[in-house]
Amino acid sequence: MMCGITGTPGTGKSMVGDELARRGHTVVHLIDTVHPYIIGDDEERDTQIIDVDRWAEEFVPVDGFVEGHFAHRLSCDRIVVLRCRPDELKARLTKRKYRTKKIRENVEAEALDVCLIETVEMHPASHILELDTTGHDPSYSVDRIEQFVKDEIPALFGTIDWSGFVEAGLL
Repeated sequence: MMCGITGTPGTGKSMVGDELARRGHTVVHLIDTVHPYIIGDDEERDTQIIDVDRWAEEFVPVDGFVEGHFAHRLSCDRIVVLRCRPDELKARLTKRKYRTKKIRENVEAEALDVCLIETVEMHPASHILELDTTGHDPSYSVDRIEQFVKDEIPALFGTIDWSGFVEAGLL
């Protein structure tokens, strides 16, 4: 079974992936697989341009977890969308020294459910778990992810709503 772990940058994907690996699971970090698919740089958005369609098409499935910002583009048996309250996400990205414009872009994407919407458009509802990482350490999330892939907890999404941050102009 291949389980994708996706979410906006800063929601905890890499830390969750590292904790899954510490617990003995196979984990592929997207960052380790995309180099051959980099087709340019978008200096204005401060990001690399990756041929995501080709990457997804050529990705060799694994029995384990795939962690990364566009893991939901893969044909996963289960997919977990990590979420983080926008004010905490902003603090995390600021700590990483992201540029102000990049922070705003990612915080807005999180508040508007961009990764979740893309996931719901590509995967059956019964395969999706949305998980709030706000204020939690990686082990909290990994406990729930392990339960989800073992069918001990049901698929669930659509209960997190950060739109108030947009409406209140707090982004």
